[in-house]
Amino acid sequence: MRLVQVFVPRGELDLVLETVESTGLDYGVAAETSHDEFEAIVSIPAPPTGIEPLLEALREAGLDEQAYTVVTAAETIVSSRAEELHGQFSGTRISREELQARAADLAPAASTYYALLVVSTVIATAGLLLDSAATIIGAMVVAPLMGPALAASVGVVVDDENLAQRGVTLQISGLVLAVVTAAVLGWILRGTVLLPPGLDITTIPQVDERISPTILALFLALGSGVAGVISLVRDVGSVLVGVAIAVALIPPAATAGLGIAWGDPTVVITAGTLVLVNMLSINLTALLLLWLSGYRPAQETDLERAYGRLQSRVLVLGVAILLLTAVLGGVTYGTYQTAAVEHDVQTELAVMSADPPAEGVAFQELAVEYELIDVYSDGQPVVTVLVEHPPGEELPTDVATDVRERLEAATGVSLEVVVELVETQRSG
Repeated sequence: MRLVQVFVPRGELDLVLETVESTGLDYGVAAETSHDEFEAIVSIPAPPTGIEPLLEALREAGLDEQAYTVVTAAETIVSSRAEELHGQFSGTRISREELQARAADLAPAASTYYALLVVSTVIATAGLLLDSAATIIGAMVVAPLMGPALAASVGVVVDDENLAQRGVTLQISGLVLAVVTAAVLGWILRGTVLLPPGLDITTIPQVDERISPTILALFLALGSGVAGVISLVRDVGSVLVGVAIAVALIPPAATAGLGIAWGDPTVVITAGTLVLVNMLSINLTALLLLWLSGYRPAQETDLERAYGRLQSRVLVLGVAILLLTAVLGGVTYGTYQTAAVEHDVQTELAVMSADPPAEGVAFQELAVEYELIDVYSDGQPVVTVLVEHPPGEELPTDVATDVRERLEAATGVSLEVVVELVETQRSG
């Protein structure tokens, strides 16, 4: 429930009371004597879905814009009439005015926002280098990215240009700051005793996950945007939703920063693409869902302008997402191709070991050097195969050619095969 209190300017009490009565809500009137400008305070208990119709009715009745209208959340209502009030208004979403106020509150002051973002990025960067998923998730609790993402969308839908601009500015500047913070931290830590000498960050599983994004990564961003809007418009807890949004943005941004520190453009491009597509997807989802939820500007005269802005932003976001999704699609295909080659090599070597050219011979894969970039640059996969054979057992001189032909037939890809022969004795 909500408690609406209207500070009624002198001469407008009858107007306010008639308007409240027309909505079917209960009210109480208290004389206001502390300020000559107001003659009374009207208190109106109402369910969340009744706030917007009430405020619209007061606005249409011509209530002086200088009047104060305060909406507060009522923790407890002790009255048998409360259920009746809920029955008068259908729906589950909060009012436009509450939505706007909550979106503004969720976007903290710039100093607080940037400070928390730096702390979150530092923790997330450490989690990436430590390969600790728990540390990364812990960092996301600190990241304040939900507010700006939703504020930008709410501002567009209700035609609050300042709120929309602030949300966009905080998102862009915040992610740039996250990348720079991770780059500086990575540069400081690189080569110190805190990290192994010659560390290749692409071999860290948590980093590799962010530099090998697939189209499935979109589901996290889209789901986070939907959850964020639902938590906002239905007035439910948003802490865990904020974590989901932060997970979609901060770890890949930190990964891009580490790519800068290690001078690896592939890491920067792939992780940066993931950051952008996630950010755009969250904003697009929030925009569409808020509009479909029925939120509009307070003034009818602003509706056409707000709709025009919505269309232009949806178009820009949609085109950008499609372009970036093409990159993700390329990564998805490339990742599939490299994984397929390695799988086919392993399978064929197992078949060859089950039916060897001589007794005691076994084939084992040591390495498959086939990177994502090789798929699109026509790079040839290099397969290193260990061939075990009993002492004194003579193998054909062209064993490497035989192995290569078998593996090429299995994978359908031209291969370079390196065969390492090892004499092996087994006992027991």
